[in-house]
Amino acid sequence: MDESRKLFVGPRLKRLRRERNLSQARMAEELGLSASYLNLMERNQRPITAQVLIRLAHAYSLDPREFANDDDERAVSELEEVFADPLFRNAPVSRLELRETIESAPSVVDAVNRLYRAYLAMRGASEAMTPSLNDRDRAEDAPQVNPVDRVRDLIHEAKNHFPELDEAAENLASDLSLTGHEPFFAISERLHAKHGIRVRIMPIDVMSDSLRRYDHHRRQLLISEMVEPSGRTFQAAYQLAFAEMRDTIDALAARLEPTDGPARRLLRVSFGNYFAGALMMPYGKFHAAAEALGYDVEVLGSRFGASFEQVAHRLTTLARPGARGIPFFLVRADSAGNVSKRFSSGRFPFSQFGGTCPLWNLHSTFRTPGQVVTQIIELPDGSRWFSVARAVKRAFAPWGAPDPQFVVGLGCELKYANRLVYARGYDLAAPDPTPIGINCRLCERVACPQRAAPPLMHALVVDEMKRGVSPFEFDAT
Repeated sequence: MDESRKLFVGPRLKRLRRERNLSQARMAEELGLSASYLNLMERNQRPITAQVLIRLAHAYSLDPREFANDDDERAVSELEEVFADPLFRNAPVSRLELRETIESAPSVVDAVNRLYRAYLAMRGASEAMTPSLNDRDRAEDAPQVNPVDRVRDLIHEAKNHFPELDEAAENLASDLSLTGHEPFFAISERLHAKHGIRVRIMPIDVMSDSLRRYDHHRRQLLISEMVEPSGRTFQAAYQLAFAEMRDTIDALAARLEPTDGPARRLLRVSFGNYFAGALMMPYGKFHAAAEALGYDVEVLGSRFGASFEQVAHRLTTLARPGARGIPFFLVRADSAGNVSKRFSSGRFPFSQFGGTCPLWNLHSTFRTPGQVVTQIIELPDGSRWFSVARAVKRAFAPWGAPDPQFVVGLGCELKYANRLVYARGYDLAAPDPTPIGINCRLCERVACPQRAAPPLMHALVVDEMKRGVSPFEFDAT
């Protein structure tokens, strides 16, 4: 076998075994291997063979491609972001050391990330604390790890795919289709007939500060008239999720987040949203249509009565064994570059604590509302990605009110781009990618005219007699 093509998956193999609470001897027995050989593979002293990959797929219902995805690169990027903090300036950690840590102790990586987030939260809160607080008060009042980040991590670890919700939504969608009604009316009728919940579209003067509200006492789901049709269907489907799937949602949230608190409640909301999307776009039909249409988001939206963002989000969840879609990532940002949503079924290295690169044409979509823009991008590690983006609105806005807009970016590794309708006209064999960074403080590209800050891991160079292309020059060595 060509040495360069050997696949070493020790950390991922060890992680899989631990997730299933298996001893080396038990896993080796289930795979028909000796315990000593499995031990060598976990220590990256032996590559994994095609036969063992097939056995893993059958034994644990996995897609062999999961072992070809380099999740370690994402973990390296996350740790680099942590150790780029000025806190570690006098104790730099090399990329090689980070990779060795990830390979030998993946659980330590997760602990370091959580600890750093807690540190950031405490540092941000410390300015608001008065000097009169004693140490005990400070410890009690210090905020915990951001529940939004916690939920994002849990969803990412699950590859943003929850089969129990998909299967239930698919079965329910099949039942609703028998009524012959459009989805919104079918869902509304189900809520009323089976659960005694009436769906009402309310005028803006009644719901000036909310888009959806459930009146528990009157058993009414109130949806603002400012919500567009696809949003109305989604909100009704979300309510149906909690009417019919509450026990499943509660159990799933408790399994992923044992501690009752904001993170578990956010998980429940996320699962309600997941079910709503799966009900509007049932897995089997949606996956087949996506493949047949070349993942044309707008045509898929028209076929399933969904918005651009709803379709893009659904595309990140297609990880059913035997019927997998392209492993997409999704990012939603506002015109200031603030990221409010990010999901990935692949290994795209999102920034944990910053925005996006201004050279990524996500931001140009605000100048061309309603138009889809595409781009091939290349990250500093050499990985190449195909990006699709469009500006979207979340709801209608009355005259004179702020009209917030967002951009939704959808992307995949370049090797999948030949399956996308958006890649027609690109020379994928000899692409001309745009070099971008994760964000300015982590990007080490020199002479970037869009640079807004120097990289944290390099010393700033100030020359009074020179003005370079970039306003921030640095020692790249």
